[in-house]
Amino acid sequence: MNATVPQKGNHSLNAAARRSSPRIAGVDEAGRGPLAGPVVAAAVILDPARPIDGLGDSKALSEPRRLALYALIRERAWVGVGIAEPAEIDRLNILHATMAAMARAVGRLAVSPALVRVDGNRVPPGLPCPAEAIIKGDATDASIGAASIIAKTIRDALMTNAAQRFPGYGLAGHKGYPSPAHRAALNELGATPIHRRSYAPVRAALESRFSTDANRCG
Repeated sequence: MNATVPQKGNHSLNAAARRSSPRIAGVDEAGRGPLAGPVVAAAVILDPARPIDGLGDSKALSEPRRLALYALIRERAWVGVGIAEPAEIDRLNILHATMAAMARAVGRLAVSPALVRVDGNRVPPGLPCPAEAIIKGDATDASIGAASIIAKTIRDALMTNAAQRFPGYGLAGHKGYPSPAHRAALNELGATPIHRRSYAPVRAALESRFSTDANRCG
């Protein structure tokens, strides 16, 4: 049975839990808010025999530090990654697509976790083991912090690659988030295949361009 009651992070509790059951998977995501690109989720089981110092919320880390930690996590921990593409986000909505990506990440771990800890206030349905949600867990639980670093690093790389395929939108800079520059480019250039059409700014830009094109044809 999955526990869905959010909990606050507790360092001593987390340390005690790891001593009794080292296969605790931390899960986090990156990319719920952007107008373009996928949502990426990661699940990480840390190895107590190979500790990693400095884990925490990826948003609070400099890029060089985050990249260095990413390499260490990949080397010393078990990692699973799940992705939900824009079409799936549009079909399911961002919440359900995020839950699906998280479940995929857990399912792609090379070892089975005894417990899953998810950053936020809910856990994905259908996980193969007990789970709990921890509000602000990426800042208080090392395994969730590691998952945050993996998810953000992978998503940032995907958006940097997308910038080469879709020039003019500044995707390498804002990573698809609704910055003023991104909104302006969206209104001027229209939506790309990786834009989330269910999001209001994208939908409004499409409607505006359709109206403009219709007036030109008329």
